[in-house]
Amino acid sequence: MTTIPPSHLRLTAVDTETTVRIELHGDLDYDNADRLLAVVSDKIADNPRLADLHLHCAGLGSTDSSGLSALLMIRRRTDEAGVRLHLDDRSSALERLLTITGTLAHLTALPATGAGAAEPSAADQAAPSTGQDPRA
Repeated sequence: MTTIPPSHLRLTAVDTETTVRIELHGDLDYDNADRLLAVVSDKIADNPRLADLHLHCAGLGSTDSSGLSALLMIRRRTDEAGVRLHLDDRSSALERLLTITGTLAHLTALPATGAGAAEPSAADQAAPSTGQDPRA
């Protein structure tokens, strides 16, 4: 019997007083989605002045339903804390997953609450420049 090694996700965080940037490298899946959620939850809890949370997705490999669930829970927690969520440098695969599941607009929209919320950045709204329709 062959055992498949677990996928890995490496997280690199850079914090300032009002911004946290977390770089994701690897797969966001069943084996490690909870880890990302825990790191994000800790960052929100540890920094009451946090205004923006950037998840840098350029190094993200595959994302399964557990990974998508973690992203949705992160959105819920950032909304509750009045923190703007940014999914920066999304790959075409992530863009396609979010489009197919109908979660792209939800995950990249302004927080539901919080006066003075900034407009989403171009990186939040722009699809990757693959030249292909993400619905294809």
